[in-house]
Amino acid sequence: MNPFRKLVRKDCDELLNRFQQTESVRFETFTEIWRDMKFEQIFYGTARHNNRLFTRLVLDTAYEFLLPPFTFQIRVGGLYLLYALFHSQTASPPEMIRLALKDWEEILKFEKDSLGAKHYDVVYILKKLLKMKAFVFTAMPRLLVFERKKTTQMSPVCENFMERPSAPQTLISNNLLEEMSNVHRLYEKLKSSVCPQSDSSLSLVHSDLTQNLQETVLDFYKWQKNKGSGSSRDEDSGEGPSTQQESSRRADLLASIKSKAYGQAAEASKSRRHRVVEVDHVTKPEPGSAPSTRYERIKRKTLKYRATKNVQVSGDVWKHAFSKTRINHLTARDNEKPPRRFKKFKWKIEDD
Repeated sequence: MNPFRKLVRKDCDELLNRFQQTESVRFETFTEIWRDMKFEQIFYGTARHNNRLFTRLVLDTAYEFLLPPFTFQIRVGGLYLLYALFHSQTASPPEMIRLALKDWEEILKFEKDSLGAKHYDVVYILKKLLKMKAFVFTAMPRLLVFERKKTTQMSPVCENFMERPSAPQTLISNNLLEEMSNVHRLYEKLKSSVCPQSDSSLSLVHSDLTQNLQETVLDFYKWQKNKGSGSSRDEDSGEGPSTQQESSRRADLLASIKSKAYGQAAEASKSRRHRVVEVDHVTKPEPGSAPSTRYERIKRKTLKYRATKNVQVSGDVWKHAFSKTRINHLTARDNEKPPRRFKKFKWKIEDD
């Protein structure tokens, strides 16, 4: 399904581009473009065994337009697109929209902004999708598969759909700074000609206005760059331990658990709980003796040896102890006659 991802993204870009040209966020405007492009036919012609996979691909592609860094109008178009695709899909049961938990805060903020701007059709569509349980909350926005590459090929993003996070840099250019410095120099000359003596009440503008403005823009650009690189580093290092102190604390905890586990006797099974659990004791070298390189275990005698040594038996009991016991001797009563044995019947064949 990867070859179709670029084609689906191209169709979604075309639809949202036409929606952006209208400069409207009304659902009625979106439906007109949807019908004009006959976008519901995107699900037609897919094979039955690929229908669900293709629907999953289309919904994942449209879901990307609902999140930043796209503009508010494109995000509204992405919400309308998800709503229309969810109702137009041919998969049965319908495929759900995967909503990652990390993106839920962005969705709530998007709903709050829409409500504050009185775009009630946007809030209505979002509430309706939630009521229909069209979203399934997941850990990741896309389904992870074993041995899948971490770096997936990203589709090119249209620059017109993106917000302009570097607005101060684009507004403050070198020509503008040069013009401001010339105007400020002219202003200082006129002020000195009117009032030769320096008066604090006339100093309404900072003397180094242009330089302060340039330094402020550069500081903002550095802060923005460091913020982006810091977030990416945090995401990359999310798998390992955060600090060395945390890793050492975890190692100490594991060591204490192991020492407790090895210091106690293992629990016996149900069939052997009548036996006494014996723990092998470890001998440590005495302080005066020579240090040994390893610990030595005490060799315990076998159960048969200890039983024959500790049990005192006298008389003819030893004969019965080592003699074999028959099964009928265990079940027969005292003074009971043994069962009668009958000879096996044999047929006699008479010769003719």
